Amino acid sequence: MKVTKRDGRVVDYDRNKIIVAIQKANAEVDRYEQVSEEKIDAIVAGIENKHVDNLQVEDIQDMIEQKLMSEHKYALAKKYIIYRYTREMVRRANTTDDSIMSLIQNSNKDVMEENSNKNAYIASTQRDLIAGEVSKDLTKRVLLPEKIVKAHEDGVLHFHDMDYYLQSIFNCCLINIGDMFEHGTVMNGKLIESPKSFQVACTVMTQIISAVASSQYGGQSVDVRHLGKYLRMTREKYERHYEEKYGDKVPAEVRKAFADDRIADELRSGVQTIQYQINTLMTTNGQSPFVTLFLNLDKDDPYIEENAMIIEEILNQRIEGIKNEKGVYVTPAFPKLIYVLDEHNCLRGGKYDYLTRLAVKCSAKRMYPDYISAKKMRENYEGNVFSCMGCRSFLTPWKDENGNY
Repeated sequence: MKVTKRDGRVVDYDRNKIIVAIQKANAEVDRYEQVSEEKIDAIVAGIENKHVDNLQVEDIQDMIEQKLMSEHKYALAKKYIIYRYTREMVRRANTTDDSIMSLIQNSNKDVMEENSNKNAYIASTQRDLIAGEVSKDLTKRVLLPEKIVKAHEDGVLHFHDMDYYLQSIFNCCLINIGDMFEHGTVMNGKLIESPKSFQVACTVMTQIISAVASSQYGGQSVDVRHLGKYLRMTREKYERHYEEKYGDKVPAEVRKAFADDRIADELRSGVQTIQYQINTLMTTNGQSPFVTLFLNLDKDDPYIEENAMIIEEILNQRIEGIKNEKGVYVTPAFPKLIYVLDEHNCLRGGKYDYLTRLAVKCSAKRMYPDYISAKKMRENYEGNVFSCMGCRSFLTPWKDENGNY
């Protein structure tokens, strides 16, 4: 005979467990309220005489209570009911024990393989997954209406992100990186001032991306056009340096060539910083930041030339890939890339068509970037062009009391 447990597991019938449970209740009452060992054996035999292939554990306990009542052992029946209730409370209190221990033992495949961006064998990731199991438990038992939990368990609907529902944090966002670059920002109680060079701006961007990823549970998108200003700062810094160092001793075109070489090096290094930082940083939610870079050339942008250089470098480095642990170049998981098509780069003789051809080459090898039509976005979003998330979902817009985004 088999027994179906409350959690759905089917186990072999064990008569000794029933005997021990009744004996424990027996020991709690006066002698005249106790049942003999013969009576206990008779109760167990009555259960076994049902001759069924499977019994629910609740049905077995109901039969025991009914038999004790029929023997007029009311105090004993009450003790058994209390024992049964206490066991139920213990089970409810320990609802996460099995799932958490199985995570530590690397045997909880459902949770470990739920998110391919999380390596469940790493200690920091395990801590996030453990917190997720606690959040799911409290969400089901305390936070959600019972009918929602039942519908979720029955597969009528799916309640997303129970592993983060416990906390008042949100899902995805478009980072206002331009404002933080322009006016500085604060992280961990420390002031980060406005960058003075492209390399520093790239480093600050990855720090912001990491901080945001640690404070939410979804994706984020960053518009790289805000970096253009700092690439120009770098250019002006090197041009000023070589002019002050050499003056008229070196022709202007040679000084410019020197500056161009330094700028190319810093551009390559800055983009590499973004790519490697994003793929190696470990955030508090146990994974690399789920971030998308928005590659958009706005014709009204005063730094459009610098941004074209940045986009070109991003695409070239994505085509190259990054090395895995065996030294083989592979496609990095992040950042996702979204390339914006507009009148000046739609392969109809525009100035920046070369970037679109490079983007197509990149997509053919690395499956990214995705593409967005600026023309259609302006039609659908009141003249605005902005990034979606890496999953291609657009966030719900927020407007102030004056109707401004």
